Amino acid sequence: MRLKLYRAASVAEAMSLVRTELGPEALILSTRRLAQGVELTAALEQEDLPGEPPWKLPAPDIDLSFHGLPQPVSAALAGQNSPAGLARALAGVLRFAPLPVASAGGQDDRPLLMIGTPGAGKTLAVARLATRLVLSGVRPTVITADGRRAGAAEELAAFTRLLGIKLLVAGTPAMLGRAVTAAGQAGPHAPVLIDSAGINPFVAEEVAAVADLAACVQAVPVLVMQAGLHADDAAEQVRALAPAGARHLLPTRLDLTRRLGSVLAAAYAGDLALTEASAGPGAADKLLPVTPDFLAERLLGAGSAAKPALRRPIFPTLREHAAQAWSTETHG
Repeated sequence: MRLKLYRAASVAEAMSLVRTELGPEALILSTRRLAQGVELTAALEQEDLPGEPPWKLPAPDIDLSFHGLPQPVSAALAGQNSPAGLARALAGVLRFAPLPVASAGGQDDRPLLMIGTPGAGKTLAVARLATRLVLSGVRPTVITADGRRAGAAEELAAFTRLLGIKLLVAGTPAMLGRAVTAAGQAGPHAPVLIDSAGINPFVAEEVAAVADLAACVQAVPVLVMQAGLHADDAAEQVRALAPAGARHLLPTRLDLTRRLGSVLAAAYAGDLALTEASAGPGAADKLLPVTPDFLAERLLGAGSAAKPALRRPIFPTLREHAAQAWSTETHG
């Protein structure tokens, strides 16, 4: 039952308001005289009415302006008044697909090459994929082709040692080719995960170099991009990276980002399939499948703070009257 209070100068005016908003089936429960008119309480048994009455007010449109969505995507999502409707609209304007990781099924045996700008989260994405595969009983081959960043091999080696798998280092395309060939000798359909150096999307030579890297081993490039960029910047980066041949997008840092405009702008600008997303600082944190329902939930949850990612305390801090306070690990 829907109850509503109406105030007007006269009973006739109050009744007119009731009929306009609640319709002819509304019941008047009480009336009360006020100093400046009347107060009327009306009720509506909505469940007793067949179908959608013509006088029922339409549900308000979902306001997605908070996210700064690109205009074509915003237009495609306009008028959606429910999470299910929003998810259907997202599925109509964007592509969604699982990561093409080689498995025992052998649907795609090509190596997976993570590409993107410096600090986008490529190394952590490789570590998380490797962790998931090892926990499922599959032993991947992990290769780092990042010869630029100091400590890149050591960072990834720390993860592979914990997983009990070997890390191969390939500083040149020729070395990468030999490493992938060696990985193929480990058995059929063995997944190969390759971490690459961060590149500047607006330097054509760097984009061409990572494209050559993918071509020399017939790898599947996956674009790793941190969320939280301006939507126009994300779209420009994706268009500049087009020669690298990526067809999948793996967003990162969703635990630090509430606005998803950059993620949708990147996927739309490059016609990239949204696959999985990274959230949280640890290699053991799972990658999250990015589906239309997942995106709809995140888009609609923008008005409230996102759930904080689980952090482990790294050292205690002493505060007056707060001996149990802990500092938290941060990552960038």
